[in-house]
Amino acid sequence: MTTTATPTRHAARLVPGGEFRMGSDRFYPEEAPVRTAVVPDLWMDEHPVTNAQFRRFVAATGHVTVAERPPDPRDFPGAHPSDLVPGSLVFRPTAGPVPLDDWTRWWHWVPGADWRHPEGPGSTLHGRDRHPVVHVGHEDAAAYAGWAGRRLPTEAEWEHAARGGLDQAVYAWGDDPEPRGRMMANRWFGRFPWENLHPHGFERTSPVKRFPANGYGLYDVTGNVWEWTATGWPDAGAAPADATHGCCAPHAPVLTEHARRVIKGGSHLCAPSYCLRYRPAARQGQEVRSSTGHVGFRCVSDVEVTRNGR
Repeated sequence: MTTTATPTRHAARLVPGGEFRMGSDRFYPEEAPVRTAVVPDLWMDEHPVTNAQFRRFVAATGHVTVAERPPDPRDFPGAHPSDLVPGSLVFRPTAGPVPLDDWTRWWHWVPGADWRHPEGPGSTLHGRDRHPVVHVGHEDAAAYAGWAGRRLPTEAEWEHAARGGLDQAVYAWGDDPEPRGRMMANRWFGRFPWENLHPHGFERTSPVKRFPANGYGLYDVTGNVWEWTATGWPDAGAAPADATHGCCAPHAPVLTEHARRVIKGGSHLCAPSYCLRYRPAARQGQEVRSSTGHVGFRCVSDVEVTRNGR
C-alpha cells in the first residue's frame, strides 16, 4: 500500500474531502446500509491523542476527567453510596474460555482507574507517553479538542479519513488482513478473552505510529483504541438496539440512547473470531460519561479556518 503524499501541519494530515461510500453490508447490521456521504477537506491528527499530549492539556487547564470525578447519583438510581466513587472500566482476561454473551466476565469497574492509572491504583504511565490516552469520556475529548483549537470528527469524516482513499475495502489498508504476513494493527491475537498471544509485543495499547499508516498518512485508525466522534448513536434511527451490546462497548443500561456517541476503529481487544471491528466501517455506541481502558480520540480542524493546534 502506498501512502499518499499529503501535506502535514502540526502533526496533522490534510485529508481531501468529497463523496465516498460509507458503511458496509458484509459484517454487522449496525454498519448497513452502504450509502453515499459527502465530507469536506479536513486536517486530521496523524494519530490518537497521546498521554503526553493529554498531560500538557491537563497541566494547562486543570481539567478533571469523568473517571476522576464521583458518578452523579441521579445517573445510577439505587446504587449504594460506597459504589459512587471515581473509577473506570478495566479489561481483565479470564482464566479460560467463557461464554461470550456476558461482557462483565472481562470488564471490571475499578475504583481509582483513570487516564493516569490505566489498570487502576498502582499502575502508572511510565513508558507510555506515546501510547493513546484512555479512560476519557466524550466531554474530556471535546474539552481537549476545544483547548487545542480543533474539534472531534463526525462519524462520516472519521470513516472517510480512515479508509485512506480505498473504496469499500474491508480494512484501512485493503482486503488482506495481513498482507505478506505483516501485522497491520494492534488487535487481539488468540482466543478471546483469555488467550492473548500478542505477537506484536503489546498486551494492551501500543505506542502510536508503531503500525503502518493508511493511504492518507494516518496511523492507528483501526486497532489500538476506539475513537470518539461527534455523531450521536444511533444515527437516523437505523442502528438496531442490540448493537450497543458489542464486545468492545460495555453497556450501562441506566443511561438513555441520546446520551451515546459513535466510536470508531476498534481496539487492541478486537478478535477476528468475536469482534471483527478493526475496520473503517465498524461502529459502536458508547455512553458519553462512560470511560474504559480502550477508548481514546483524535481531533480534526476545518481547512478554511486557521487554528493554533498543539
